[in-house]
This record gives sequence, C-alpha cells and structure tokens, in this order.
Amino acid sequence: MDSHPWRLGARGRWWFDVLLTGGLLVLGGLGHAAAGRPLAALLTIAEVAPLYWRRRHASSVFVAVALASAAQAVLLQEPVIGQVAFPVAVYSVARWRPRWQGVSALLVGYAGAIVASWGWLTGYTAYGVTLGGLAPYLVTISAIVTAAWALGFAAQQRERYVAGLVERAEQAERMAEREVELAARDERARIAREMHDVVAHGLSVIVVQADGARYAAAKDPDVAVGTLATIATTGRESLTEMRRLLGLLRDGDTGVAPQPGLGDVRHLVDEARAAGTRVEADLPDPVPEVPDGIGLAAYRIVQEALTNVRKHAGPGATVGLRVAVGPDVRVEVSDDGRGAAAATDGRGLGLVGMRERATVHGGTLEAGPAPGGGFAVSARLPLSVRSVREGAR
Repeated sequence: MDSHPWRLGARGRWWFDVLLTGGLLVLGGLGHAAAGRPLAALLTIAEVAPLYWRRRHASSVFVAVALASAAQAVLLQEPVIGQVAFPVAVYSVARWRPRWQGVSALLVGYAGAIVASWGWLTGYTAYGVTLGGLAPYLVTISAIVTAAWALGFAAQQRERYVAGLVERAEQAERMAEREVELAARDERARIAREMHDVVAHGLSVIVVQADGARYAAAKDPDVAVGTLATIATTGRESLTEMRRLLGLLRDGDTGVAPQPGLGDVRHLVDEARAAGTRVEADLPDPVPEVPDGIGLAAYRIVQEALTNVRKHAGPGATVGLRVAVGPDVRVEVSDDGRGAAAATDGRGLGLVGMRERATVHGGTLEAGPAPGGGFAVSARLPLSVRSVREGAR
C-alpha cells in the first residue's frame, strides 16, 4: 500500500483554483446582480477575481482582496458573498509566504473584523452599537480569520518538514553511495596490490629460472630438467593465487582459500635460493602466531623485496633477510647489488604497495639505498595484545 499522502498535481491545482474562483464569481456576481444589487456584484468580483493568482502571488492577491474589502466596508453596510475571499487570501499568505507576512495578514484580518462588525451593526440597529452586541460578530469573524491563518501556517510547516525529510534522505543516500564508492576503491586497491605481488614475483622467478635453464641446457640437461620443474611449480602456485584473487570478483565465490602468512616466508627463501639468489636468512623458529592480516602483510613485503632484488640488484647479489617478532613484527631485506643505482625513482607500484600494507596495520616502511651500496627495505608492523590473541586462535 502506498504510504505517500495524496496531493493534487499541477493540473489538479489549476482546476481547483478555477472552480473556486469561478464558483464564487457566479454565486456572488450573478446572485447579487439577480437580486438587484449591482454594487455588491461589482465588489464581489473585485474581491474574488484575484484568488486565481493566489498560489504564485499570495501577498499581492491579499493586498488586492483587502483593498476591495475595505472599499466594500465603506460603500456597503451589509455583507456580500465576496467577503469569503478574505479568509482564503489570509490562508494563502500563511501558506506560501514568509511567516511575518502571514502574521501581518492575520492582524489586518483582526482589524477588518472590527470594521466589518461595527459597519454591520450600525447598518442594522438604530439604538447604537454596544459591546454585548459587537462581541458575537467580532468573535465569529476573528475565529474565521484565525482558522484560515492557522490552516495555512500548519500546511506551510508540514511542507517544510517534509522537504527537510526529503533533503536528509537524499543526503543520507549520497553519503551511502560515497561510502560504497570508497569501499569499492579500497577493495580495488587491495586486489591491485595482491595481483601485482603475485604476478611480479611469479614472473620474476620464472624469467630467472628460464634464463638459467637456457644456458644450462647445452652443458647439463639434468639441470635444465630440474629448473623447468621449478618453473612449472612456480607457475602453478602463481596461477592458484591468481584464481583465488579473481574468485573474489565473481558472484558466488567466497574466496576463502588460505592466505600465505608469516610461516610461509621460509618458502620464499627456498624459492629465491632455487632461482640462484644467495639469501642469508634469519627467521624465527618456531614461527610465532600473529594475526592473519599482519602475517600476510609481512609475507607480501618480503615477496616484493625479493622480487625487486631479482629485477634490479643484478647478478651475484647477496640478500640479507631478517624477520623478528616481539612487540611488533620487523622485516628487514637488504642486498649488496646495484639496485640503488638502477634507473628508477623508487616510486614504483611495488614500493607503494609495501608502504600501503604497512600503513593499513599502523606500521611504517622505509626503503632506499643502503650504506655501502645496495638497497634496503625495513618494515615495522605493530602488534597489540588483542591482535596476538586473535592470531593465536
């Protein structure tokens, strides 16, 4: 069931004004003319005709109706049908104009009630006007004017209230859309970081192994066979991670495959050594339990740092890797290659992704040329008591 209040449309409002104005003109103008009161008919027309424009020009219409009513009070001492236009004009001002104009129209209406009551009584009694005789007329006319003003004022307040609700609803909708947009943007950035790390790492290992296999094939085919097996394994692992990430973008796929963590850093070391990179690793044994998010961040930072070594450090570089867990998780990866002298500004997507991962968990990451040559990456991921407990569950 529709809960919206019924309202006249633009065409319905036009017909209402036409019927209201036309009906009063026919009833008053023709009625007074048929009764032999041409002056009353003319005054009725002057009072009623402006009502047609009361919605767009409420103040001007009220002034015109008030002046016609004042003229009627001077020229005639008995009521006319056109006086019905006065409370309608008061309602219109209270309905569509500022509050102070509505109050002014109400005060003018009270003054008009006094004048009209006095004029009618002096025209119908020869004994003079008394307070007891004036009071019923004055109270009745004032009540009509007050009711018309109150209805108009209440309608205006209701319209403002509804407009305020609509505005707040639209603002809430815009805020919700903005939050969805920001959430989608964050999710795209997260997936982009994951995709970059997976693709860059996997391809760098495959390229290094393929180059090694090509040179070794001529001298020792057995080495080439082992290298090709490593390439196949790396490719399958990268493909598995790619499928997991792409699954997050498909409807109906939960993407709940296990994420790599801190304990999988040793696998990165073994993989780098198998690719021919000399790695001196200092890893905690056993690996303490840390929250999944921090473990994944540490793993990805190590992964990207080793990828950068293969891409920029040059052949024969030695990598020093240290992972320590205390009040925070510290990751340090350095090399003695030529990475610092490589043609890069240090603002690649990989470094940006590592910094974003550290920042998400309230940590820091520093990356740049190392003293004595090479390149160094140092990350700190803080651990709280609560996060360690959650990671141990």
